[in-house]
Amino acid sequence: MAATQQQQYYELYRRSSIGAAMTDALDKFITEGRIAPQIAIKMLAHFDKVVAEVLGDKVKARLTFKGHLDTYRFCDDVWTFIIKDITFKLDNASSLHSDKVKIVSMNSKKPGEA
Repeated sequence: MAATQQQQYYELYRRSSIGAAMTDALDKFITEGRIAPQIAIKMLAHFDKVVAEVLGDKVKARLTFKGHLDTYRFCDDVWTFIIKDITFKLDNASSLHSDKVKIVSMNSKKPGEA
């Protein structure tokens, strides 16, 4: 990858609990004048990169799930599924149940990337 070319990552994980906490902290730092907004933007971009890389490289756990598909849609190369009465079975054979889960799925590479 050339030095001037920078890969873009999805901002999906910014809506996770840790992403929201980071965004709130950065907002507070900007408001207090402790960091410039440009630094916060760079930090969020780095967060997007690191989360995507760690999830892709380090997480090896697998699970299976079974439930009732309530809603699905495909828009802008993103699949969204709403599954009700869902049971997850983890590698260690333990089970988890939820009344409703939303799954968002997209390609790991954005359109046009090799």
